[in-house]
Amino acid sequence: MARYTDPVCRLCRREGAKLFLKGSRCYTKKCAFERRPTPPGQHGVRRRKVGEFGMQLREKQKVRRVYSVMERQFKNYFDTADARPGMTGENLLRMLELRLDNVVFRMGFASSRAQARQLVGHGHFSVNGRPTNIPSFQLKPGDRVEVRQSRASRDPFKTAKETLRSHQGPEWLSVDAGTLTGTVAELPRRDQMPLDLNEQLVVEYYSR
Repeated sequence: MARYTDPVCRLCRREGAKLFLKGSRCYTKKCAFERRPTPPGQHGVRRRKVGEFGMQLREKQKVRRVYSVMERQFKNYFDTADARPGMTGENLLRMLELRLDNVVFRMGFASSRAQARQLVGHGHFSVNGRPTNIPSFQLKPGDRVEVRQSRASRDPFKTAKETLRSHQGPEWLSVDAGTLTGTVAELPRRDQMPLDLNEQLVVEYYSR
């Protein structure tokens, strides 16, 4: 299972936006993007003119990095989204939102997608009663995600129970903080997905 292992704060600086890859740290003054918002590298302070292709590339990279998806897997998601009826860009974002690691993050069981991916990979969750350790597992309406009973006493989930009291999840998910369970109530609409991502630029990038 390939994954990015270099400092993630460099990714935020490279994209010129906070991608919230480090959970709660991104909301504090310790955030590297707040302290140094210029692109990484010795030439990062230069102002470069970005053309149409550059904008499309940067948006594609931004979406890919937000959801922690590698290049080949992201292209496969796009091809699948393009083959489905409806708007390709919206289909793409919906597939990414319905990944198990993203749903775990959205439900508030993890502070970041990276932590959610690790918790899923270590087998802490079950889907519809079956243990599942595949972060990219695609959920659908009606699927029930829960912390396995034998793992509920672990520290990350003790913390999750506390934070879930003030957590505001998206409307397409329902969460029971007491039992650490959640259900995909419906497919997410575009206005329920990240509004700071421009999926049309991603479609244009792959349509060149």
